[in-house]
Amino acid sequence: MTSPSLHQGRIAEFKDLLGEPKISLWKLRALSFNGIPFEGGLRCLCWKILLNYLPLEQALWDSVLKKQRDVYSQFLKEMIIQPGIAKANLGVSREDVTFEDHPLNPNPDSQWNNYFRDNEVLLQIDKDVRRLYPDMAFFQRQTEYPCLLILDPQNEYETLRRRVEQTTLKSQTVARNRSGVTNVSSPMKTASSNAWNEYELLPNGCEAHWEVVERILFIYAKLNPGIAYVQGMNEIVGPIYYTFATDPNKEWKEHAEADTFFCFTNLMAEIRDNFMKSLDDSQCGITSKMERVYSSLKETDAELYLRLQEQNIKPQFFTFRWLTLLLSQEFLLPDVIRIWDSLFSDDQRFEFLLLVCCAMLILIREQLLEGDFTLNMRLLQDYPISDVHLIIKKARELQDLK
Repeated sequence: MTSPSLHQGRIAEFKDLLGEPKISLWKLRALSFNGIPFEGGLRCLCWKILLNYLPLEQALWDSVLKKQRDVYSQFLKEMIIQPGIAKANLGVSREDVTFEDHPLNPNPDSQWNNYFRDNEVLLQIDKDVRRLYPDMAFFQRQTEYPCLLILDPQNEYETLRRRVEQTTLKSQTVARNRSGVTNVSSPMKTASSNAWNEYELLPNGCEAHWEVVERILFIYAKLNPGIAYVQGMNEIVGPIYYTFATDPNKEWKEHAEADTFFCFTNLMAEIRDNFMKSLDDSQCGITSKMERVYSSLKETDAELYLRLQEQNIKPQFFTFRWLTLLLSQEFLLPDVIRIWDSLFSDDQRFEFLLLVCCAMLILIREQLLEGDFTLNMRLLQDYPISDVHLIIKKARELQDLK
């Protein structure tokens, strides 16, 4: 554990570095790798730089943030509104629905047709975000900063929550999920038994944090139709939103939704291949990454590698989830955030993730060497070590050996 004086010293180091007119990315990465303090909104700021949302030139931050937040407001106006309901409020203009465009119109370009197709994606998102991190109450709590653009009682915008409640589609008809993510979940992250309609209703004009996450994912799906929404993306956006929505800087906390959207989009640009089944067996696909975890293990601990091979424990049995979800289901949220400090700050961040996975295996090598197939699978599906500092230290040792 870091002593109070050392911790205060690290905070001072971050403040000095982030106070420079042009931030040294190399220095920021080196400093952030060992963990970013939460105090003063330091982690939020560092993540925005490390995820390429904010430029290194501090003088540009205000203009970049204003521009991007305005862009996000425009996305809200264009993509959360049911065809035929939107009015000319707040600068929104849409063509009136005519007899040629009606709910039963089979034309694939019909606004109504698009609306119903979007409902299928929305229902899957809704099902996933309502059970996001069920072991903590944060995502079910009311946000201090509801989206006034949508919740203003003087307009007729439809919330996604109401849209889900009113739709006649059934969520079980939605099959847009990622092989392996759907059916393989950590015991730590067991879904809540509450059905979606059992959640406490908030007063009009209020919304829960999970509703904000739902909106982010829906807009991402609309803007990226090639991948849309795949189950597991909720586990990627969750820690980013939590970090930004708990920012001590109230001015930035108010814009957590927009900032999360762009940071999530930038992160997904780097890892989206993991979510595309068509790329699984390509060089950039998830299968290649899983095999590389075992290749690293073979180089560093041949005995353990052979033991897993003998038991026919294939990397896809457990590393699929580890890699695709950036370990977000293997640890408690504060520990996930600490791991992500190191991942985001490493210039080969997803190469480092492979080494983290290898380190996780080596750190439980004695149990794995002694256990049979059933015991070892249980260990790998419910990872027993919670000390993420130890895991990161071991991964860095492996990195230094390369």
